[in-house]
Amino acid sequence: MTIESEFVTLGQFLKMINAIQSGGMAKWFLSEYTVFVNGEAEDRRGRKLYPGDVITVPGAGRFRLAADESVGPYAD
Repeated sequence: MTIESEFVTLGQFLKMINAIQSGGMAKWFLSEYTVFVNGEAEDRRGRKLYPGDVITVPGAGRFRLAADESVGPYAD
């Protein structure tokens, strides 16, 4: 999974992979399913995910975040 920003939140990520329909469903999803970030259970929808992080989502799979190199460095 490629991101075009410095990071995405876990709630945004769940929406990106279509595990949830809206950002408001993130809290519910994380209370019902165990999501792992880099091998550790995570239930905070605001958890920042960076390129290199590995996220395992029940029923959706295992993902490694990568930076979109075409965007260039993250600068103002």
